Amino acid sequence: MRWTIRLSLVLLVFGVGYGLGHLDTGRQSALRAQDAATGPTEETARKIQAANDALKAALEGLKNESLYNPATKGMNVYAVLSGGIDAIDDLESGRGVDPETFASLYSDMAVDEVAQHLAKDAEGRLTYKNKLVRIYPISRLKKMQTQRLIFAGEIQQKRGDNQ
Repeated sequence: MRWTIRLSLVLLVFGVGYGLGHLDTGRQSALRAQDAATGPTEETARKIQAANDALKAALEGLKNESLYNPATKGMNVYAVLSGGIDAIDDLESGRGVDPETFASLYSDMAVDEVAQHLAKDAEGRLTYKNKLVRIYPISRLKKMQTQRLIFAGEIQQKRGDNQ
């Protein structure tokens, strides 16, 4: 008799749980990591646009000085803020590319002259003319970050440094 009561209680608990869970399905709300309705204020959006305009002007200056040779479509902000990059030469040499070029190449944003030489190896890694596409070595990333900070005026260039 005891096992019948226990079995009945267990079935009752499961039944109530099922019933409550079933009733709640009509009130489902989608969970989002970020709410699409939120974003920067209008003032901040204007500042972003102004920053983009300034980056475009700097990009044109770097192009005129032959210091900007991208391998991808769109503006490479990392390259602009670092004082220029020759991403085509970096790809040709196989010594690595900057992080933004790396991400853009994996995102299928390569310029046509580069895209025709891109492929994937057996492990799904991106290759350019059969050379593995890598990010710059840490030492070069650190040097470029220092250069960015100098251009931004956040640190002073030491006398005698020619970076």
